[in-house]
Amino acid sequence: MAESLLISEVLQKVSNAKTKAAKINLLREHNSEALRKILIINFDTSIESAVPEGPVPYKPNEAPAGTEHSRLSTEHRILHYFVKGGADDLPNLKRESMFVGLLEGLHQSEAEVVCLVKDKNLKKKYRITENVIKEAFPQIKWGNRTAPPKPEGKQWSTPGQRMTQGVPLPSMAVNPADTRQGM
Repeated sequence: MAESLLISEVLQKVSNAKTKAAKINLLREHNSEALRKILIINFDTSIESAVPEGPVPYKPNEAPAGTEHSRLSTEHRILHYFVKGGADDLPNLKRESMFVGLLEGLHQSEAEVVCLVKDKNLKKKYRITENVIKEAFPQIKWGNRTAPPKPEGKQWSTPGQRMTQGVPLPSMAVNPADTRQGM
């Protein structure tokens, strides 16, 4: 079994490898859902960030590796909140505060990876190409990862819109029989 490295450590090992074959072998050796998700977000052009581009105002976690911080190997499950189509109904302020919370909980090297991936800049720090990724993980299907467009026409209104229109919400009715159709 492969040793449990931080995603940033895996990326650094791959980046330091001298040959394409060595890079591919390292990626396969350290294959994980978290690693693939990071690489997909960075290299798949159909994925767009839902958080603002550029530097993120957060306080890096200075705890040594392996101590008091969370790891991308477990936190990768919430990355969908930070891409378009992942949780579009989430208010931007909540999304950004969740993103900062994620970064502050991660080891600073993994937080840096997330920031690079957010802006599709992983190649600025690590010598890893899309072709290497495609050869290492041929099972990854690239493209078409955006959410389907919302249908045109009549949409369900939100609870807040229904309240401003004077329509009572079903949960507000003491007795369901008291709600009248067409109000």
